[in-house]
Amino acid sequence: MTSAATAIIHPNAVVEEGARIGEGVRIGPFCVVGREVELGEACELVSHVVVAGRTRIGARTRLFPFASIGHQPQDLKYHGEPSTLSIGSDCLIREGVTINPGTEGGGMETVIGDRCAFLANSHVGHDCRVGSNVVLSNNVMLAGHVTVGDHVIIGGGAAVIQFARVGAHAFIGGLSGLENDLIPYGMALGNRAYLGGLNIVGLQRRGFSREEIHTLRRAYRALFADEGTLLERVEDVAAAFPDAPLVSEVLSFIRASGKRSICVPREERGG
Repeated sequence: MTSAATAIIHPNAVVEEGARIGEGVRIGPFCVVGREVELGEACELVSHVVVAGRTRIGARTRLFPFASIGHQPQDLKYHGEPSTLSIGSDCLIREGVTINPGTEGGGMETVIGDRCAFLANSHVGHDCRVGSNVVLSNNVMLAGHVTVGDHVIIGGGAAVIQFARVGAHAFIGGLSGLENDLIPYGMALGNRAYLGGLNIVGLQRRGFSREEIHTLRRAYRALFADEGTLLERVEDVAAAFPDAPLVSEVLSFIRASGKRSICVPREERGG
């Protein structure tokens, strides 16, 4: 074990030979740290935390009891390939959280940005890519190969299907089941989630101007109108809002496409 002189390791913790421990790391009782793990400076493992595999955790990240980080992914096709897990700095990983490394079928890595909060019993599946400043509330489930942009908030008990994309600044309501790609700044709601509008509260909290929000709302209404196909409306909106960065971000997301369809508003049913 290579351990920094200032690290504090409880005598009842197990830190395997070869683990790289940064300055000021605190490892509490009954934690287990594998031989290929790297803990950045001032990380804290409160107690009963297990970090395994080829896992790197950035500075000042805190992990709470019974978090299971970096163990073999829950993919029946996994056959022991040397995949990795990278977690950024200043993250919060609460009780019972599970985060899996990548697989050969998904690029060999799971990557998580900085300043993320994973609340109790949330799960990040293999080969996910999660941006920075993301919040997964209690019991949120990300299946394998999910991509989540920066500043996304996912409500408690929500689930995201494999290969889905969630755009930056989006919001997914509690208990929602997202089966499609959610546009940046969008809000998804419902058991089989539909696009419930824009994440206006999130936009306001993060300092976007009234003009930016108003422009985005106008573009949203045009983009999800009834006339024509979605791709036709994308081009119409692009022509109508050539100098609107937020609109351009949404259009680029739709054009990039993926393995899932775009989440759209729910059709109103007649009374």
